[in-house]
Amino acid sequence: MPEDLESPSRFTLPNGLRVVLWRRGTAPLAAVCVHYDVGFRSEPEGRSGFAHLFEHLMFQGSENVGRSEHFTIVQGSGGTANGSTRQDYTEYYQIAPASALERLLFLEADRMRTLRLTQNSLDTQLAVVKEEIKLNVHDRPYGGFPWTNLPSVLFRKFCNAHNGYGDFVDLDRATLEECAAFFDGYYTPSNAVLTIAGDIDPARTLEWVTRHFGDIPARPAAAPQDLAEPWPSGPRTGDRTDPRAPLPATAVGYRLPDPAAERGRYLGHIALAALLGGPSGRLRQRALAQGVDLTTATAQCGFFGPFDARDPDTFVVTARHPSTRHREVTGAVAAALEDLAGPGPDDAEVAAAIGGTVARWHRRHDNLLAFARAVGASALLHDEPSLPMDLPGHLEALGPGAVRDAAASLAGAAPAALLVHTRDAGGTP
Repeated sequence: MPEDLESPSRFTLPNGLRVVLWRRGTAPLAAVCVHYDVGFRSEPEGRSGFAHLFEHLMFQGSENVGRSEHFTIVQGSGGTANGSTRQDYTEYYQIAPASALERLLFLEADRMRTLRLTQNSLDTQLAVVKEEIKLNVHDRPYGGFPWTNLPSVLFRKFCNAHNGYGDFVDLDRATLEECAAFFDGYYTPSNAVLTIAGDIDPARTLEWVTRHFGDIPARPAAAPQDLAEPWPSGPRTGDRTDPRAPLPATAVGYRLPDPAAERGRYLGHIALAALLGGPSGRLRQRALAQGVDLTTATAQCGFFGPFDARDPDTFVVTARHPSTRHREVTGAVAAALEDLAGPGPDDAEVAAAIGGTVARWHRRHDNLLAFARAVGASALLHDEPSLPMDLPGHLEALGPGAVRDAAASLAGAAPAALLVHTRDAGGTP
């Protein structure tokens, strides 16, 4: 088996498609991912949920592939396939034996070239998406908490604030003409990154990529949304009643530093999250000291993980609590941040927290498909396909000062609190 490459090979086809190849021969497998520069935050007002709906439509057939046949072909080749929609991208990914690699490339190229859109497929996928929302949000305790509701508390621009799953009224307005325009504007070669990782021959793989993707016509991509908005000038609070939730819950959100322009400060917030959340984290310790009863306590950078979105993104702290009032929980969060900003952690505490984070990161990305997805997302969002491999080293170089600075920035910022009630929202806060 060939040796792994320590860094990727990068190419751009004449039609604008960016290509990342990374030989990682841990098993005779190949992963193929396509990341398109379109996500929840690309949706215009009145069309919430459109990006996620379109993800479903992309599996409904193309010029040479029948409806849902993409799954059948990949599974018949011994692999799996799926897709996902995030704030700033939509991804399509599959993994199969390396012998099936060219077949996977053909499938992705065929739907990038020509998508088969019919009223029947649109109606069917609208029903599927609405059922998914019912299952994952409406009928599930804490469904979508906090990413479906907290953005509307922290942000003011529609693109940043709305629920990416979508409103049923907005979804029902979708037309075939809008779907065709969405495909033409966002699903262009120049708006995508193709990532191929695994037991591959880079030279032969590039030949296949050129064969299948090279003749897809270039066309201009839709203009990106302007995500910029002022930072909150004061605390913000939102309420949600969840009759299925067994316990009240609180989510506190803060604006994160720009991961591109303020990389060092952003990294400090990843270390801060590791120290703040978890069963033995600083939030639990402060809550116990103040007599605040927490059932769970978590903290993380980004709704879906670090470096998974462009600026603005959110530092998220969540807790569930059986009898504690929401105000006491937000007070414990503030006190824990002040602790970390003041006396702060020592070298050993920071090293232990970062060590745990790095270990979990390595375990996750030992999986070839998870690795390829992370490489593709990093290439699209940050123009850094190597970031998933470089991040552990960046974190291990941090010390207590970076954590104190991150905690101080949040302690002095205006948070947004989402309060989930198990009964009428007019109850005790």
